[in-house]
Amino acid sequence: MYNNAFKLALIAGLLCSGSAFGQSTLRVGLQDDPDQLDPVRARTFVGRIVFASLCDKLVDIKPDLSFTPGLATAWSWIDDKTLSFTLRDKAVYQDGTPIDAASVKANLDRAKNLPDSNRKSELSTLVSVDAPDSKTVILHLSEPDASLLSQLSDRAGMMQSPASFDKDPGKNPVCSGPYRFKNRVQNDHITLEKFPEYWDAGSYHFDTVIFKPVPDATVRLNSLRAGGLDIAERIAPSDAQIVKDDPALKFVPLTGLGFQAISVNFANGPRADNPFAKDERIRQAFDLSIDRDVINDIVGTGLYQPAFQPFPPASFAYDKSIERKGRDVKKARKLLKEAGFDRVKVEISYGNSTIMQQVFELIQAMGSEAGFDISLRPMEFAALQSTLARGDFQLAQAGWSGRVDPSGNVFQYVSCKGSLNDGKFCDKDMDTLLNEARQELDTAKRKQLYSEFLKLMQVKHPIFYTYYLPWTFGVQKAIQGFVPYPDGLIRLKNVTRQGK
Repeated sequence: MYNNAFKLALIAGLLCSGSAFGQSTLRVGLQDDPDQLDPVRARTFVGRIVFASLCDKLVDIKPDLSFTPGLATAWSWIDDKTLSFTLRDKAVYQDGTPIDAASVKANLDRAKNLPDSNRKSELSTLVSVDAPDSKTVILHLSEPDASLLSQLSDRAGMMQSPASFDKDPGKNPVCSGPYRFKNRVQNDHITLEKFPEYWDAGSYHFDTVIFKPVPDATVRLNSLRAGGLDIAERIAPSDAQIVKDDPALKFVPLTGLGFQAISVNFANGPRADNPFAKDERIRQAFDLSIDRDVINDIVGTGLYQPAFQPFPPASFAYDKSIERKGRDVKKARKLLKEAGFDRVKVEISYGNSTIMQQVFELIQAMGSEAGFDISLRPMEFAALQSTLARGDFQLAQAGWSGRVDPSGNVFQYVSCKGSLNDGKFCDKDMDTLLNEARQELDTAKRKQLYSEFLKLMQVKHPIFYTYYLPWTFGVQKAIQGFVPYPDGLIRLKNVTRQGK
């Protein structure tokens, strides 16, 4: 973690950078540094915050989670396996080329077929895309998919200029949103500038948006209080009262759709050779060793609702019956004995933010009492994503910002071919339930399928859920029009600075 001298230097740097810009610049403090800026390959939540200004989607969501037009003005199901979109007139990519049906087809084909795409499982039911005319896009599916529209309201539905595909879009994105990429210095800033030809440019009021990764919560808070940031995401729960008491700031919290969790490496490289991957009793014992209520009280100050499943309370798939209070150290030790262990050694890799450090130190202490010798491996968040993808972990932090449809909260992580299933977990029965639930259009039947799936999750434990993510924003009072959304993204439409 940062020492005090480094914290002061960071704050000073943020303030100096802020003084160089006028009111036409908005500065956003992020908890982590995003990975690459290619929506097809990207996997970080903070990257999605940047994409909200950089890349338009076919559809978006409203604060009440209903769908609203984006680059598509209308959509309809021709039948239960055919979805048609009508594209917006006069929309262009940031290189000036038109956003037409052929380019949308190219984007969706790339998201589905690129070898290292992280959108593959989100579009796994997509068989082909037709572009019968410049404004009509028709998606043909292999089976009914109740989750597809939700997926297209996020990175799978983000449109980039096809001309940029072979020009390293991860470093030089040419997208479709209200702000275009200007420059980036890793772990320091991402700068976007307003795109004048954007179809709704009049609703965006800042000439420049600067995203600054500030992993230390204290540094992020102090920079916000000193005016070096206009908006700071994920204010630490322990700092909420400080923001509330500051007359220049607003505290804007919202319960989100996502979760924090811990993934197990089952079959991804040599580090899958660990006791957790070999015996479900060890995983059950570890789950019983974690007291989510303590994490909520100590780290979350009541804002971190304990989680035992991927579905948030707002979801129809949420199953309250699998919740519990506290932990069971005695039963955890008994399970370890049955598995042939007195103690089990394991390493947990995680992103080195202030909050995650506190959470995993608590888990380390809890696990020790139940028979687990846990070593902690902190690293930069973007580096963690690469570590996960190549299987260089035993257990690792797995945060997910959440999706409107329940399939979007679990399929990528747990299905046998899930694009974010870094541990390569695969269970045929669970896979069948996930696929059936995604195909079923009747909500009551889907809920029953997910209930059966959750029962198996309580036995297999491929992921340990810890708490649901609250979105806690600190905002300068001079910033007007900021509305938090359950997905945690920062949308800048109609956001202004008072007096501007």
